[in-house]
Amino acid sequence: MAIFDTVTKTQVQTHPMDFVNYCLGSERNDVVFIEHITPEQPTIEMHQVDSLIKVRLNGQEVLVHFEFQTNDSYDPEMDLRMAGYIIRLIETYRIPVYSNVIYLRPNAGKRDHGYYEQNVKGHRIFVEYQVFRLVEMDGQQILDAKHAGLIPFAPLMKRPADVDAEQWLRRCIQVADTIEVPDKPAYFAGMAVLGNLVYEYQTILDIISEETMHESPLVQYLTEKATAEALQQGIQQGIQQGVRKRALEDIMEVLELRLHTEAANSFKPTLDAIDDLQRLKHLLRAAILANTPEDFQQALQSTETEQ
Repeated sequence: MAIFDTVTKTQVQTHPMDFVNYCLGSERNDVVFIEHITPEQPTIEMHQVDSLIKVRLNGQEVLVHFEFQTNDSYDPEMDLRMAGYIIRLIETYRIPVYSNVIYLRPNAGKRDHGYYEQNVKGHRIFVEYQVFRLVEMDGQQILDAKHAGLIPFAPLMKRPADVDAEQWLRRCIQVADTIEVPDKPAYFAGMAVLGNLVYEYQTILDIISEETMHESPLVQYLTEKATAEALQQGIQQGIQQGVRKRALEDIMEVLELRLHTEAANSFKPTLDAIDDLQRLKHLLRAAILANTPEDFQQALQSTETEQ
């Protein structure tokens, strides 16, 4: 999650008004940027808001608050979390707060209705904020407007009906290549990191390589990430294989002690075919309790039925 936090915050820091104007639905001459704010106040869980910008809206100073969510929030729920942020921001800065949640993954945010409500007579609380799900945002509109801060998010947005996923990614990268930014390689790297929520590493690398002339740190990032995931998967598989082997050895040893070697060996082919670690755990207990080969045979059949 840290890499997505870094990318999203970098885009807001670098292009704040692209986000402010989009979320407020305002023209550029309606809103004047004042400053980025780094909040000191934490929530109960010691979290800080993702991005906070002070602007002048129609002559009044206000705060525009952004939270970027890769997945749904459950502990606490997003509505409660946002209510906490908003109340604390109002208490701290004493000016209006315009809060926005932007969900990155296509399946995230479906349950977020954009408000927190305590409907208790005489103690009603209602705190509202805007919800943006990238998958529902018009990606072509963003590309046409060429908002530099939003274009790295475009691969995650709704594409035109007649454009498939790979064509859409290619189009987004082509437009990104026309954008004037101080560090184009880092810009593409951010776009690749976000795009990786939907697209495969190699697809992103291939298209950027074909469509641009820029060397980028994204190659190193994606290669290292893919290698790390493959290594981790291999480690997990190795651990499971080791645990399974030990479990089989323990069961056979117990059966030889409880019954006799010939009876234990008669069960070996069946045990060797079992991959489920939980089942092997049950069978080890059954072996310890078995007084006869029939007892263990019954346990074998019983655990097979439960699968």
